Amino acid sequence: MHFLGIEISHGGTRAVALDLESTVIHAEAWVPHDWIEGLPAGYREQNPAQWIDAVDRAVRQCLQALGNQNESIAGIGVAGPQRGLVLLDESNRIIRPAKLAGDVSVKRQADEIARAFGGTPGLIELAGQAPGVESAAAECLWLKQHEPYHFQRATSFLTAQDFIAYWLTGERATEPGSASATGLLDIRSRNWSGELLDFIDPGLASRLPPVLPSDRPRGMLRPALAREWGLAGHVQVGAGGASPMLAALAAGCVADGSVAVELGHSGIVTGVGVAPVIDYRGEITSLCSATGSWLGLAGTANAAVAPEVLRRHYGWSGEAFEAMVASVSPGADGLLMLPYFTGESVPRLPEGTGVLHGITPENFTPAHMARAAAEGVALGLGYAMSRLRELGFEPPEIRLLGQGAASPVTRQLMADVLGAPVVTVSSRQGAAVGAAMQAAVAFFHECGESLGFEEITSYLVAGDAGSRCEPDPQNHALYQELMSRQQYLVDTLHPAGFL
Repeated sequence: MHFLGIEISHGGTRAVALDLESTVIHAEAWVPHDWIEGLPAGYREQNPAQWIDAVDRAVRQCLQALGNQNESIAGIGVAGPQRGLVLLDESNRIIRPAKLAGDVSVKRQADEIARAFGGTPGLIELAGQAPGVESAAAECLWLKQHEPYHFQRATSFLTAQDFIAYWLTGERATEPGSASATGLLDIRSRNWSGELLDFIDPGLASRLPPVLPSDRPRGMLRPALAREWGLAGHVQVGAGGASPMLAALAAGCVADGSVAVELGHSGIVTGVGVAPVIDYRGEITSLCSATGSWLGLAGTANAAVAPEVLRRHYGWSGEAFEAMVASVSPGADGLLMLPYFTGESVPRLPEGTGVLHGITPENFTPAHMARAAAEGVALGLGYAMSRLRELGFEPPEIRLLGQGAASPVTRQLMADVLGAPVVTVSSRQGAAVGAAMQAAVAFFHECGESLGFEEITSYLVAGDAGSRCEPDPQNHALYQELMSRQQYLVDTLHPAGFL
């Protein structure tokens, strides 16, 4: 029995076919996306119509690779970016492109919402979280103020994953994880926040989908689409969710206190709690999970940017970059990089720029800059982990996933910075696998069989013992000092307008 997992990300759409019996991914496909060019500074948008085309192509490629096993497809799950709002009119036509992470055009509206509710503390008191510049809440207010015609035409506001699930099934709904990522949900009650919605527009509530449980299926795959793909007539579509939530599931992090770190286009630290993870400083984002619990999440947008800039500048391959990092001792002989080449979430630097500090004639070399870039990214994730520890998280080990987790150099660096053993998981496809797993749980629930999220992760997700890295106490102490220095520079330069 196979379950398809689909992940829509900034760079493209991934589809995987997970065999539940053999716990093997039998097929995988990837279709890239394009950005809309020529937009004003601070805008990052994509056309949601290309997501439909990409999903269609990726699924067809997966099914072609499966061959005569297509009839074994029992369910489909969809993961989408944490930010990506799709507006539909009464004829179900897409009204405008979707803004994705990194778009800071709605900053003024985010500030306006914060002022109306007493800043970050007031918003957290109200809804358990403080919607910022990356939220759909700020985007809705921006649309109302800057594109009122589009705002009034819209009859449905859907996240990217809910939009694709609607295309797959014809059913409009969401689940708590996706809804909490919009900044419009009261995460404690798992209902839309009436106060926030009314502040933005009294009619907004009627245009948002109902919030259904994460283990409840969205509906059945449309018969016409099932015929086009050559599937059996009864294929169930799961609730889906935002990629960070489903990546945590794919990492096997469903138990209270477990922590996952995803190293991909962005770096994401996720802690799982059985109660809302509330951070009144607003650095850890409080969300609902895709499994019925809660998450404390911190994302770093520059996890791949700084290393990629150096690789491109020097013409290095990924292996060459790793070799450069490994050739320099921890601490890069005093060279410290603040890798905020684009806007950053943790720390909150929506218009951040990079800083290279501590330059000497001896450390101003390509290899030292490579080490400083890798360490700068890791220190940002280490700061996020330190904040989770202050909120009560002390995981015995940390699960790593994403493309960056394949590097032994990166794994050891992360163990030393985080101060805990790290181990990669058997699957590197992250959220796509999590979407397939969530769809499987919903499928068996509908069949009357009890299959919980902890049970499915216990046999589907295994830590790769050969990848396990223990932290070096001496290096960890060094990185704690460097983390303090990095934060001091941020706290000094940002208020002065230099960062």
